[in-house]
Amino acid sequence: MSETTKQEQEETVVTNEEVTEETTAPEGTEEEVVVDEKEQQIAELQAKLQEEEDRYLRLRADYDNVLRRNKLDREAAEKFRAQSLLTELLPVLDNLDRALQVEVSSEEAVSLYKGVEMVQRQFLEAVSKEGLEMIAAEGEVFDPNFHQAVMQEQDADKESGIVLRELQKGYKLKDRVLRPAMVSVNE
Repeated sequence: MSETTKQEQEETVVTNEEVTEETTAPEGTEEEVVVDEKEQQIAELQAKLQEEEDRYLRLRADYDNVLRRNKLDREAAEKFRAQSLLTELLPVLDNLDRALQVEVSSEEAVSLYKGVEMVQRQFLEAVSKEGLEMIAAEGEVFDPNFHQAVMQEQDADKESGIVLRELQKGYKLKDRVLRPAMVSVNE
């Protein structure tokens, strides 16, 4: 063989080897690229799934909180449904108390007094069924949650901070104060 043909054959062999290497390399890379793309897609989908699960859990928690809040609101509304009416009726109770403080001497006045007394008793029974209670004041330790001190007096026989007189009755509805008792407190 001549040297040119030998050289041509070597070049062809080298070229064939290069071509084989080039074709093999991209095929392996293509598979890796496809695998990488699939793994990336899987990772993206898993991340999206996790986000949606988190979103679902947050929405579920919000929904549960709304249900709980609505239930508490309904219970409070039921418990204190009569609050505004009873607050409006407190002056009526005060007037009935004042009417019963009047001294009566005639027979007609005594029967009128007894009638007012019966009305007051029925009225107190009706409002107590709704949960209205009088706040104890006279002789009790002053409590700013239930008593409103409007004056101070001095009584050596009693301790400091004791309610000496009740000037206006206080009322509470279940556990909520509608009107604190106006009192005079010992110095």
